[in-house]
Amino acid sequence: MKSARKIWILVTVVVIVIAAGITIGVLSSKSPKSTASGGTVTFAEAPGANPNYIFPYMGGQYFSVDNINQFQELMFRPLYWFGLGGSVAVQPPLSLANMPVFSNSNKTVTITMKGWKFADGQTVDAQSVMFFLNMYKADPTSYAGYNPGFGIPDQVQSATGHGNTVTLKFKTSVNPNWLLYNYLSEITPFPNTWDVTSASTPSTCATGAYGAPSTDTACKAVEKYLDAQSSKVSTYTDAMWQSGVDGPWKLTFMDNLGNVTFVPNTKYSGPQKAQVKTVKEIPFTSNQAEQSSLQAGTIDVGFVDPTILTSPAPGPGQAGPNWPAIASTYNIYAGTPWSFNYAPFNFSSANPTSAAIHQLYIRQALQMSVDQTGIIKVVDKGYGVPTYSPLPPNTPASISGPVANPYPFNKAKAESLLTSHGWKIENGVQTCVNPGTSANQCGPGITKGYTLNFKIVWASGSPSLDDTFNAEIADWASIGIKFTHSTGTFNTVIADCTSAKQHYELCSWGAGWIYAPDYYPSGETLFTTKGGFNPGGYSDPTMNKIINTTTFGTAKLTTYAKYAAEQLPVLYQPNPVTPIEIKKTLKSSIGFTPNPLANFMPEYYYF
Repeated sequence: MKSARKIWILVTVVVIVIAAGITIGVLSSKSPKSTASGGTVTFAEAPGANPNYIFPYMGGQYFSVDNINQFQELMFRPLYWFGLGGSVAVQPPLSLANMPVFSNSNKTVTITMKGWKFADGQTVDAQSVMFFLNMYKADPTSYAGYNPGFGIPDQVQSATGHGNTVTLKFKTSVNPNWLLYNYLSEITPFPNTWDVTSASTPSTCATGAYGAPSTDTACKAVEKYLDAQSSKVSTYTDAMWQSGVDGPWKLTFMDNLGNVTFVPNTKYSGPQKAQVKTVKEIPFTSNQAEQSSLQAGTIDVGFVDPTILTSPAPGPGQAGPNWPAIASTYNIYAGTPWSFNYAPFNFSSANPTSAAIHQLYIRQALQMSVDQTGIIKVVDKGYGVPTYSPLPPNTPASISGPVANPYPFNKAKAESLLTSHGWKIENGVQTCVNPGTSANQCGPGITKGYTLNFKIVWASGSPSLDDTFNAEIADWASIGIKFTHSTGTFNTVIADCTSAKQHYELCSWGAGWIYAPDYYPSGETLFTTKGGFNPGGYSDPTMNKIINTTTFGTAKLTTYAKYAAEQLPVLYQPNPVTPIEIKKTLKSSIGFTPNPLANFMPEYYYF
């Protein structure tokens, strides 16, 4: 899941084709030359979205770009690294393991580790991977990437690790590309120093047999302890956490406000070493506060809300003239993210007004009343792309065919949908006057006099987000659907959105879902009945069946994407691309251009 902030980095890429026939870009085998220069890089965190969880095994309330791509992964590298420059693809030179080998009709996967080191000198080996896998098997529901019945761990028949080799055997054949991009991608090897249940009590989660009851018991106790420690920011610089660093950066300072300081990890085994002495991440409570820091020139990598720009973007993925107040100090960049934007509907039975949300025609009326192109033009100054399905912009044809917009902006048609289903505007709000379950009636669970008075929750701190929803609320009100609203910080709202007990019809943390660390844009995490990140509680047997054909089989995503566009499991929103500001004194050994996955990789920076 992503917030509304992204960092972009350029790299020269070459094109290859992997098992599923998807054309991708990977890092050139020629590593860029390091030019050590010292200095401090300052990076602006998204307003109200400071990192707040260090353990790379987290639930939905912590599953964000701010915690993963721009904090944890600077220290703790995943098994396979994805995204560099304009590519979303796997990057073998930056990965902890060689590319996986599939055999036995895609039922067996063999992974060979490269033998890189943790900061304390331990080798990142098969046991480090088994530590993660054992915990995942023991306590899968604590990890937001878990999808019951799919991939790892539920499709795994056996898992073993010896030396530098891990072997996974699956119960059925799997789609190799899907498994690599959505499951092997989410494995983070853990060090032995984390295999503890207290500061002085070692455990056997890392060394136990996969799936054995004793291993499960040990891993649950370890997970409980590490989760408790991760709730205490004061522990983040402790020896335990920092001993597990295998990335290019170590954490030396962090406070509860989100002020973060990194220094180079001198034991990093990867090809690109850090070139500056310090990286600092700076928290902000609002876009305005960050823009004041940009005017003062006190941050090197920041972001501007598009409402502040005086000139529009010339086209999708392109940057227009910079904000005059900072144009002499910063260069502006934009791009196209590997994401889609949406606001989850609340289908939960705990929500007393969920009966209306369960009616497709009501969701259609809401969607038809969202003027995506108008919002992108007026609010986002052209820095955005419309969203009509769960597919990211520019999805390759090898993944999915085109998906048309089934519900273009049309308020008159939206209102007629309600009228034809037994609704009438009374006292300014749509009121059910013809209850029942026939085609011309309001639908199951909707009684006479039921009104379309809804609530929406969204993240505060972004003028463009405020303007977007205020415009939508006005358009909905014009057809008789009334919304009240509340706001909160990103971290507060993401917790509210993932709580079934919340009474809202729509919820938005600001920018939907970025396909990271599940990079293949299939829907098992988002839209299956028990998906790992399905905060609205959407459930549809047909959707489950269609998704299965793309995961257990090798079908393209076209049918899935079209069905998701038509059925509206979520409200699709304009996908904003927040312009990025790079200080002109900051350089990169490989240049600057947008990375679609929002990776923050300051090891390429120098002055």
